[in-house]
Amino acid sequence: MKRIEFHAMGSRMLAIVDTDSPDIEKTLAHVPGWFEEWEQVLSRFRPESELSQLNRSTGKPFTVSKTLWEVFHAARQAERFTNGLVTPTVLDALLLAGYDRSFELLPAVQDVRTESAHALPDFSEMVAWDAPTRTMVLPDSVHIDLGGIAKGWAAQSAAKRLSRYGPALVDAGGDIAVYGLRPDGQAWPIGINDPFQSGSHFETLMMRRGGVATSGKDYHRWLQGGTWRHHIIDPRTGQPAATDILAVTVVAPTVLEAEAAAKAVLILGSQAGLDWLEADSGLAGVLVLDSGERLYSRQIEEHLWKE
Repeated sequence: MKRIEFHAMGSRMLAIVDTDSPDIEKTLAHVPGWFEEWEQVLSRFRPESELSQLNRSTGKPFTVSKTLWEVFHAARQAERFTNGLVTPTVLDALLLAGYDRSFELLPAVQDVRTESAHALPDFSEMVAWDAPTRTMVLPDSVHIDLGGIAKGWAAQSAAKRLSRYGPALVDAGGDIAVYGLRPDGQAWPIGINDPFQSGSHFETLMMRRGGVATSGKDYHRWLQGGTWRHHIIDPRTGQPAATDILAVTVVAPTVLEAEAAAKAVLILGSQAGLDWLEADSGLAGVLVLDSGERLYSRQIEEHLWKE
């Protein structure tokens, strides 16, 4: 089993391939470069990234790369999958909430912004696009952030490439893609972090395939005018979600579905979120509430490690 750890997209990254192939170490050495290429396309924090150029081109046709095109359609799918709860039209709302730079540079205490929040537009209906030319047109009032889908897409893309050499797992800051059973037939163990005790796990998932993602308001948060704010925007209000969930971990057929579902559940809150999760037989999850209570969906039991 070979692995590489590095930092990208503002997060810790891990890539593992369970193989004895002599080529795997050379391939793993290229993985940070893959993420750097993707970040240069997808980051809103880099002024010259392709996404930043797209956001500055509102009202005009903008031809995008294959990478941005794929992530654009992944974002459209996430919006449909979550009935609009996860949408990339959150950029202006994130800026208003105070998330205007990468988190490591973000002031822990901020002044209140004077602008008023409002419901966000429907991404799929607002953006014009043309497949043959890979062209997009953002309306003047719409700016997009792909942070809600980019890491999951990157994890899935990297794991798929690595799976040519053997069973692979890629963890992109908690968005985890699994491709293939390990050679001994065992599942991949993945710990669920305890948001109340940094560095500890309270459950272990045994993943044979698919994706895992965690969304929470315990890490990316800051004080604005004496009120705690976080980066998960409720598109119905344009403000950080008012939710009783501190963190939620979701298992899904793909990491992209897991990432979108985790955010949707957090936005909905514990009661509606658990109901939404259990309405889809392909999803399973664990919710940790502000109170410390843990809620488990019925489907999660088949994924948990048992002594």
